[in-house]
Amino acid sequence: MRKIFAFLLAVMFALPSFAASQINDTETEKLLSELIAPLAKAASIPDGRLKIHIVDDDDFNAFVSGGEDVYIYTGLLKQIKSTSALQAVIAHEMGHMLGGHMTQIADRMSAEMKRTMLIQALGIGLMVAGGNPSLGAGVLAGSSGVAQQSLLAFTRDEERIADSMGLDLMISAKQNTDGFVTVFEQMQEQTGVMEAKINPNRINHPLTAERLNNIKAQIKQKNIKYNQSNNIASSKSGEYELVRAKLIGYLDTPKYVLEKYPYVDKSDKALYARAIANMRNGNLDAAKMGTQTLIARQPDNPFFYELLGDIEYQFGHYDDSVTAYEKSLSLSKNAPQIQTALALVLTERRKPNDIQRAIELCKSSLLNEPTAFTYWVLARAYGEEDTGRNAWAMAEYYHMIGKKDKAKKYAKTAQKRLKKTDPEYIKAGDLMQIK
Repeated sequence: MRKIFAFLLAVMFALPSFAASQINDTETEKLLSELIAPLAKAASIPDGRLKIHIVDDDDFNAFVSGGEDVYIYTGLLKQIKSTSALQAVIAHEMGHMLGGHMTQIADRMSAEMKRTMLIQALGIGLMVAGGNPSLGAGVLAGSSGVAQQSLLAFTRDEERIADSMGLDLMISAKQNTDGFVTVFEQMQEQTGVMEAKINPNRINHPLTAERLNNIKAQIKQKNIKYNQSNNIASSKSGEYELVRAKLIGYLDTPKYVLEKYPYVDKSDKALYARAIANMRNGNLDAAKMGTQTLIARQPDNPFFYELLGDIEYQFGHYDDSVTAYEKSLSLSKNAPQIQTALALVLTERRKPNDIQRAIELCKSSLLNEPTAFTYWVLARAYGEEDTGRNAWAMAEYYHMIGKKDKAKKYAKTAQKRLKKTDPEYIKAGDLMQIK
């Protein structure tokens, strides 16, 4: 039985910056891009510049890392109650981005470090001047605490600013600002009891109750007139329920999937989650039956054909898998992960022209969204017939997963086997120069 699941197409790889995993999935990314589009336009961010990253983590969280990158946790996607609330979270994070808060925090941390060093220097000076170590000990002990409290106060202020800027962004984009109320109420349900015992001066966010009251007051003061016809979020609620079901189907246990979507639930989202869970659990007949029911209900949904392609691949039905993936691609405008999935099947089927088609699909996918998995499939396509390009693709693969020594080893092999005029020879040389 084939053990490559559909989230193999949504390959996970290490993000060294915070030791989590990033998920690539066309369906989820498409929905998020559509929800974000009006916010990006209102913020005067050009099309394609704002990058959304999906992090495999059950926390109810999102953050920005500087530049124009927003990281959204799967826990948030699985739990948040509405698409408008999801927009509000993203608008808040864009508030940080537009306010330049990441740079400001870095500058503030640098300033506080200098301040701490000066206070510590004063403490040492008191010790030397008085000839008594205990004289300056209190100053030394308190120096780091002063810096910490100052920095926490600073980040709380930035969170308040990001809430306000996010609200203004939602207003400019003509989206439903009640999404902010929804998300803060949900956060309060989760943390209200715990926050009641917390010293508000010891955390880096304002208490949720304060944020909820502030946002309600601002919405009332601005006297917002909301027109539902302008709100893309309300038209995407059905797609969001499918994305949520997909994530739960792939990332949670089969037992939880059935608790969340019992067999009595015949909705599309329930069929989707159960079909994915059945596929993961090796029950391919049930998975195929559920997916075919979904296709009968929504014959123009490319992601149901994607799932069927995954299932047929695990059956070893390569022709049927290729047919399903080709249909998925014909219904999708931009689907690099599905291109890579189809390329993988072609490398195993190996009918005439399959390998060349697989190479073309991988190259197209890499132009849109470079991933380690696509380089791995490309190396597989080159195989023993083109060992130079095979070695180069493996070098790129190891580079993307952070194994620099192996990347350089394969890059060196690639240069030995390629002509100096080959583009891959030059790319391999670039990899060898990375320190």
